[in-house]
Amino acid sequence: MADIQLPAAPAVKALACPACGGSVELRAAGYSVSVVCQYCSSILDVADPQVKLIAQYNQAAEALEIPLGSRGTLRGVEWEAIGYMQRSAYGGGAWDEYLLFNPYHGYRWLITDGRGWSLGEQLTVTPLRDDYETLRLGNQTYQRFYEDSTARVDYVLGEFYWRVAVGEEVVGADWARPGAMLSREKNAHEVSWTRSVLLTHKEMADAFGVRKGASWPPMPHQPSPNAAWLGMGFKIFAGMFLLLAVLILAFGGTSWTSAGRFPVAPDGSERTVTLGPIHFGHLYQRVEIRADVPTLENGWVDLDYSLVDRRTQQVYEAYGAAERYSGSDSDGPWTEGSRGSSVSVASVPAGDYDLVVDYKGNRWSSGSLYSPRYVGMPEDLGWMTPVNKPEVVVEVRTGALFLSSFWIALILLGLPLLIGLIRHIQFDKARQAESDFAPTGFAALGASEDDE
Repeated sequence: MADIQLPAAPAVKALACPACGGSVELRAAGYSVSVVCQYCSSILDVADPQVKLIAQYNQAAEALEIPLGSRGTLRGVEWEAIGYMQRSAYGGGAWDEYLLFNPYHGYRWLITDGRGWSLGEQLTVTPLRDDYETLRLGNQTYQRFYEDSTARVDYVLGEFYWRVAVGEEVVGADWARPGAMLSREKNAHEVSWTRSVLLTHKEMADAFGVRKGASWPPMPHQPSPNAAWLGMGFKIFAGMFLLLAVLILAFGGTSWTSAGRFPVAPDGSERTVTLGPIHFGHLYQRVEIRADVPTLENGWVDLDYSLVDRRTQQVYEAYGAAERYSGSDSDGPWTEGSRGSSVSVASVPAGDYDLVVDYKGNRWSSGSLYSPRYVGMPEDLGWMTPVNKPEVVVEVRTGALFLSSFWIALILLGLPLLIGLIRHIQFDKARQAESDFAPTGFAALGASEDDE
């Protein structure tokens, strides 16, 4: 098998500037059409064997952030900076463009406005237009960001593949998506498209030792720092929600079981009753105790519960009260409270238990501002009469999880997502504020950063 012959890398060629006599290095000899003298900034035509002076300037070369001739590796390819342009838009700001060259990969552009860096490649295809504000390239869509504006070359240095000149103008427009931008430039002769991908500060520092730029406001194609983890966070939240829901359904509680019933003393004296035995089968469980007083009206019942382990005599205590009031005033009849009461005891070990209830019935004083309603019985007796047969009905059920724990877990899981979502929206609003077009909504959650 014959060896594959790669094209030879162009040699560095030294030229003499016709304007100042300075030695000018031509790094992409055979590819470059023009070069700018680093000493006097004169533009030279090097396409002809006889180097010709195109334009002569006395402006000295600026101190560049990336000196021409510097080499750095970006996305696995070593590039050499061979040209520099400073451009500005009428009515807008200025930006810098460095021309990179590799003999096997051609040209690329390094573009910065002081906030970050992008690597641009000229396209050989024209993006498809979905509508006035949307372009499509491959399977990616780009939203219109900057309106048509005139861009002017303010300063040049180095060598280029066309005859660049200070004052050269093109009409440009930009479309952006998180991580990438499409730029269109046109003049009287041609229309060109460039796709620029955002570079990280670390990439530029590793490749060319460039310092980090300003971080605000966001660049047009700068992805929200919260977008990537928000997408993953919502997936985790959904999975945890389903898991918690399954756990609540599986271990949230059993059906209610009657533990017993007992009468309320008509004289309002305190009494004690022992119910049981009640068996708890889980290693640990929460225990819910529900009491109902069907005839309760304009009064209350205090209920002190003690779960006593028959084997260890360990006691688990809880307090509850059922209260119900009704009456009428100038606004009409009213009611408040409930004839039922429910309490929970957490982490009760397995075993057989007695439920000891200390309870006392109470009447609402007839001397209250409102007049209690009693049906067919003296006001001073109220609901605590043998006629009403006041009694307390107690039921018990067990479970491994509290429903409140489910909501607390969801709040704890959702709080970081809510904070991240707020920051994401704020970031995208700041990014959209830089656009010439009204915002059409913030970037989709979890949008991937295009770093190709």
